[in-house]
Amino acid sequence: MAPRLKLVDSSLRLTAIPLSVATLCLTVTNHQDNADLGPVAYKNIQGLDYMAWISGICAAYALFAALTIWFIKCSASKPWLFFLFDQMITYLMVTSGAGVSEIVYLAYYGDRTVSWSEACRSYPSFCSRMKLAVILHALALFCFIAFTVISAYRAFSLFEPPSLASSKEVEEADNTTARAAAA
Repeated sequence: MAPRLKLVDSSLRLTAIPLSVATLCLTVTNHQDNADLGPVAYKNIQGLDYMAWISGICAAYALFAALTIWFIKCSASKPWLFFLFDQMITYLMVTSGAGVSEIVYLAYYGDRTVSWSEACRSYPSFCSRMKLAVILHALALFCFIAFTVISAYRAFSLFEPPSLASSKEVEEADNTTARAAAA
């Protein structure tokens, strides 16, 4: 791998770690009590629990991948493994971010058609921390998307691009095919 690409890749991975850890910490420590409605915590909402797990997995994977890039020589199969795992983790981050974004939207605006009221009026601190966690998760997701593109480049650059046949070669192949079909 080119030294600049290696530096960019590992820097993005190292940037994703604190973003994922901050998302995890904000989510896990998020709770608020309301005298009228009772307490609410991240464990009460499955989407937040899912995002906490995915954030932890992302941080661990980003650390492992950054260390692997610098300390283990890449063989021909490793770029494909990075590509595969980068894709899987990125898709998991998309699903958790989308789920929690919907939860945040419903918490702020409710849904009048099914008689859900806004929860953020009753739990403002919980909602603001949840919104911040979603923003940090989105920033980590952008890092993962960037190094997914880098890992795809590394994996697919192992192959030569297909050669373009000249028009004479194409014409000869067509003539050969036509003669074979006529026979």
